[in-house]
Amino acid sequence: MKNIIKINENDNVVVALTDLNKSDVIKVDGKEITVTEPVKRGHKVAITNIKEGENIVKYGFYIGHAIKDIEVGQWIHTHNIKTNLSGIKEYVYNKKKFENNFEDKKLTFKGYKRENGTVGIRNELWIVPTVGCVNGIADLIAKRFEEETSFTDVHVFKHNYGCSQLGDDHLATRTILGDIVKHPNAGGVLVLGLGCENNTMPDFIKSLGDYNEKRVKFMISQKVEDEIEEGAKRLKELYDNSKEDKREDIPLSELKIGLKCGASDGFSGITANPLLGKLSDFLTAQNATTILTEVPEMFGAETILMDRAKNKDVFDKTVSLINDFKKYFMSYNQPVYENPSPGNKAGGITTLEDKSLGCTQKSGSAEIVDVIKYGEVIKQKGLNLLSAPGNDLVASTALASAGCHIVLFTTGRGTPFGTFVPTVKISTNSQIYNKKKNWIDFNAGRLIENESMEEVLNNFIEYIIGVASGELANNEKNNIREIAIFKNGVTL
Repeated sequence: MKNIIKINENDNVVVALTDLNKSDVIKVDGKEITVTEPVKRGHKVAITNIKEGENIVKYGFYIGHAIKDIEVGQWIHTHNIKTNLSGIKEYVYNKKKFENNFEDKKLTFKGYKRENGTVGIRNELWIVPTVGCVNGIADLIAKRFEEETSFTDVHVFKHNYGCSQLGDDHLATRTILGDIVKHPNAGGVLVLGLGCENNTMPDFIKSLGDYNEKRVKFMISQKVEDEIEEGAKRLKELYDNSKEDKREDIPLSELKIGLKCGASDGFSGITANPLLGKLSDFLTAQNATTILTEVPEMFGAETILMDRAKNKDVFDKTVSLINDFKKYFMSYNQPVYENPSPGNKAGGITTLEDKSLGCTQKSGSAEIVDVIKYGEVIKQKGLNLLSAPGNDLVASTALASAGCHIVLFTTGRGTPFGTFVPTVKISTNSQIYNKKKNWIDFNAGRLIENESMEEVLNNFIEYIIGVASGELANNEKNNIREIAIFKNGVTL
């Protein structure tokens, strides 16, 4: 295996694929360069002399500027580079043409057709509390039901909200919970309230619009004498309605996939994120849907996305997506570039531009067909952008709430969590895959171990179809399923 990689011909850095020692010699563009200090794998090495104030180039784009003179062979990281990012910017519509070279292969997966025309890939029973006060009651209802039926695929999606919220903050909670209730991965849903919360059951039901009364039941705990017995009874009704549901062949065009990264490292933009980009291009060629989010991790790479907007309207939505999120940061007197995290930095990511240019690799090269707001559901097939923060649980919940059947999550350092749909972890390197096989589902580190993108992508497509058809992701095997709602408001 090579010890370094130069990502773009215009780069003035290379990335170490293995730990490099002082005096090691690396070969770049036919030249030999002596490393002048230890450099950990995933971190950057200068391949030219860079003067103070000059830009550092990775992926063919600026990732910041040098804050001191940097010599050939030196380690480049937070001690000698600073971001170029600042506040609100103006952008110019500059549509570029991107070709998708994948063919529609007319593939299928085994899914569940729902009565309203949607498709699910799971047939679970869910309990959705309207307020955090009944989280414990929901657990007791699930336990009673499981004891009485021996059906264990029942999941409670706890949260801390639903009361003491106002305005848009309150509406966001209600919207996300409503999205979960109507998600087609559930064969049946019990909506559990307390009775005195401001997320009132009548208003919540009204906000759902049309729903299948055989698939969704409601209960207000304060209005029944024995909420455990009554809740288990209503779960039994839901179970009786859904237990005969059968998987059948569904065109791959019905699949909706969320694209997410977290606990990233210096390999994220080299292996796992480009793999997701290729998968996204493949899926959009099948007329399927993918969604990219983590808006703060688009900062510094946003023009790449804007240039791929389907039309001026989508471009304008993308500009608003970026600048509105910057205004959100600024409203709390926080810098827009306060990223990457300590773990990201330890893995070799230096600035937000560095992180963003790697993060947006997940979107591939397809045109962007729509931009949706937090809590909205998918309206257009193809590649979409979604307004949500970078926080792993909040963003993954937002992706699933938008209608995604699966969230694909790339990671260089490993993470065990999962949201309320299968949350597939893709490792950026083989070391974390081999260390955490109980967390990681697929190893993209193979891409720097002499396996071709075509070979790894074909394996990955086969794996994703398997998950869509019922194979469990590790978060499901470990029964780790959580939700997190984006809060932006006062608490009473």
